[in-house]
Amino acid sequence: MKEFELKYGCNPNQKPSRIFMENGEELPIKIHCGRPGYINFLDAFNSWQLVKELRTALGMPAATSFKHVSPTSAAVGLPLSDKLKKACFVDDIPNLDASPLACAYARARGTDRMCSFGDWVALSDVCDETTALLLKREVSDGVIAPGYTDSALEILKTKRKGNYNIVEIDPDYVPAPLERKQVYGITFEQGRNEFQINEGLLSNLVTENKDLPQTAKRDLILALITLKYTQSNSVCYAVDGQAIGVGAGQQSRIHCTRLAGSKADTWQLRQHDKVLSLPFLPTLGRPDRDNVIDGYINRNEEDVCAEGNWQKYFTRRPEPLTDAEIRDYLAGISGVSLASDAFFPFGDNIERAKRSGVTYIAEPGGSIRDDLVIETANKYGMVMAFTGMRLFHH
Repeated sequence: MKEFELKYGCNPNQKPSRIFMENGEELPIKIHCGRPGYINFLDAFNSWQLVKELRTALGMPAATSFKHVSPTSAAVGLPLSDKLKKACFVDDIPNLDASPLACAYARARGTDRMCSFGDWVALSDVCDETTALLLKREVSDGVIAPGYTDSALEILKTKRKGNYNIVEIDPDYVPAPLERKQVYGITFEQGRNEFQINEGLLSNLVTENKDLPQTAKRDLILALITLKYTQSNSVCYAVDGQAIGVGAGQQSRIHCTRLAGSKADTWQLRQHDKVLSLPFLPTLGRPDRDNVIDGYINRNEEDVCAEGNWQKYFTRRPEPLTDAEIRDYLAGISGVSLASDAFFPFGDNIERAKRSGVTYIAEPGGSIRDDLVIETANKYGMVMAFTGMRLFHH
């Protein structure tokens, strides 16, 4: 297949639309099912690069959940605790721990379930049956992977009445070293960002505390690779082999840090005993549960515990999660890693990171206020590495 005609581009009025190889060669993909669109393929090819690079850097199966050309999360295949399985709605999956790929997807999809609604999924390894069973029951637009077992393909082909987008990519495909795109009829050309992210990037420790354990190195590498494929400005919090808060596309870095931090806090609070024991009506679907949990934690537009509201969601009226309980719970968290795609210009980013349990930081450095940022990190006993490498992605 040398080209694939799309229904339309980013919007229905943008026609004609297609993907093709400029050199006339075959596309490095096979479409098993569905008809992916323009944005689907943008998500697919960006997300595939992310999981492929994670697999290479960390040596573990990886998965990511993408929406609008940025990851909601990415993760590697570490087993989930019982609490995390319940918080991610995967505690009913038999033999989950036996599939590292399924664990990676359960983490990635379970991190920011509201933003992952209708996501695109990328898997670093051949999709197995357990991963396919997880994919089948989530609201998702499609998946890209280097292959699928027969049983996994059979399961996925039943999703969305047989119209689920299933894309297989050649894992050996190597893109050209130069990439081009057009904006307003003008062609841009640049070398592909082939910079390798590994432990060597974390060797320049600039804080008084230089104790950087292997688990933190793993999480910082994961966060940095996630940022490499996130629309800038961007900041990523990570812990236990998964990105738990991604702040993408903000004009101000402190807004990235706040946005990602609030998502990380919500992920942490989903594992609070009060949240895990919410008495949901058995008829309430998974997406509705996600919305209610987010409202319960963050007290959004609707007070889900209020009289007249709780009856729509619960078998009994739950006790609210109080400000004091939230503060106490988050205050007990530490060991979180934080990465930024460009330097922190002010110490306020470090102050906000501290509120979400951040202990380890990786950022390029190079600000005229680096001394102030380092001083703020030292105040909290954090470990910070200057990578010297910016990771903008547009």
